[in-house]
Amino acid sequence: MRLYIPVLPVLLVLSPLLVVAALGGLVACLATRVSPTGALRGVGRLLWALPGTRIEIEQGRTAVLVSVR
Repeated sequence: MRLYIPVLPVLLVLSPLLVVAALGGLVACLATRVSPTGALRGVGRLLWALPGTRIEIEQGRTAVLVSVR
């Protein structure tokens, strides 16, 4: 079973929660003394890699494969 999830429509639907998550991330960065710029760069790299992501799930003995290309 293959399931393709388009990232842009999902982001548009979840955009109100994105603002709350960004504020929460900023507070978490300040609380743990992590650079917000570095954290934002890491999130950007993760989002940039999403179009090549392939997730395979098998139910027999529960095998999960996540491949980012």
